[in-house]
Amino acid sequence: MRENALKYHQNNGIGNGKIETIPKVSVKTREELSLAYTPGVAVPCLEIADMEEKVFDYTIKGNTVLVVSDGSAVLGLGNIGCRGSIPVMEGKALLFKIFGGVDAYPIVLDSQDTETIIRTVELISPIAGGINLEDISAPRCFEIETRLSKNLSIPVFHDDQHGTAVVSLGGLMNALKIVGKNIGEVKIVVNGSGAAGIAVTRLMLFAGAKNVILCDTKGAIYDGRTNNMNSMKDEIALATNPDKEKGLLADVVRGADVFLGLSAKGALTYDMVKTMGTKPVIFAMANPDPEIMPDEAKAAGAVIIATGRSDFPNQVNNCLGFPAIFRGLLDVRAMSVTQNMKKAAAEAIASRITQNDLDKGKIIPSVYDFEVFAYEAEAVGQQAIADGVARLKPEKDAIFYNMLNILKENRRRFFGETV
Repeated sequence: MRENALKYHQNNGIGNGKIETIPKVSVKTREELSLAYTPGVAVPCLEIADMEEKVFDYTIKGNTVLVVSDGSAVLGLGNIGCRGSIPVMEGKALLFKIFGGVDAYPIVLDSQDTETIIRTVELISPIAGGINLEDISAPRCFEIETRLSKNLSIPVFHDDQHGTAVVSLGGLMNALKIVGKNIGEVKIVVNGSGAAGIAVTRLMLFAGAKNVILCDTKGAIYDGRTNNMNSMKDEIALATNPDKEKGLLADVVRGADVFLGLSAKGALTYDMVKTMGTKPVIFAMANPDPEIMPDEAKAAGAVIIATGRSDFPNQVNNCLGFPAIFRGLLDVRAMSVTQNMKKAAAEAIASRITQNDLDKGKIIPSVYDFEVFAYEAEAVGQQAIADGVARLKPEKDAIFYNMLNILKENRRRFFGETV
């Protein structure tokens, strides 16, 4: 793997790496050159200067997302710095293009100071139609996202939080259908109070969950706990754990219907699963090694198991979320992202598994089920219109068919398929 991974990132032409920029227009003649640059370029410049909203019409802004990171919480690698994060941000940009037709650019910042990051993103935001924050450690990531969302008139989306939450909710919707339970009636234990754990908890509550317990390394979070708390945990404590259950994970997972792991290898044991409620559902999403291995969870009685890995069934893969979510946002020139849109995206993901195909080993569609991205983009765009944050209001299904055309071309271009 080491040798193949290094080779994969090298010898790909000038400068190595995984992505490049290429022209979308012709400059084969002097006339075309004069339109692309001086003197013709002055015309759109003056149009935009006279009316700033025209920047969407005459530049790359309307299809551009900046993938921004400080390298402080990269995958399962930790704080490896902004330069170490570049291959991940580059890979993210690659997936944006392939699965969403979005032109994304890696922006790594050589600072982990909250104020510096916020101000820098604000200053470079005029070129972007959206901001994808990536691999920024908690709790700083919450303040960065909140303040940028407030200060900018384009959507700001921290994928480590919301991408994971969207795909998890989509998978859980289908898992609960199989075990015959309702989200409003189940006990859900979320292990891991970082960015993803907080966002997953919030979205579960928004989707109708009534009994969610969030755990950190010290155990259950509840209203009134003082040890190892911060402002985000204080806030989430007010909305979760209605019975104020206390103790470690092993204590509060008893009788639980659902375990959602966003923590560390081995956090959930065979004995813990044995104490869960009937037909337990396990989402062990720690990477690269899950909280419990699927075979062990199954042996302990788990009915449905999902992980973050591609070598097991039911992969919770953020790639199912962010390309389509941003496609929908960009197609309506959305000004922000709402919880309604995240829920709509999750429902679109879940709906791609029909009742006939739904199975314990198939609750989440594959990233190569390309149509899921079209349904998801349409759902997000329409929800943005309904939520009143869209600058454009395309006709119903216009986003869906635009995405299908993008995917058709990308399958031809990147996969060599004839569609």
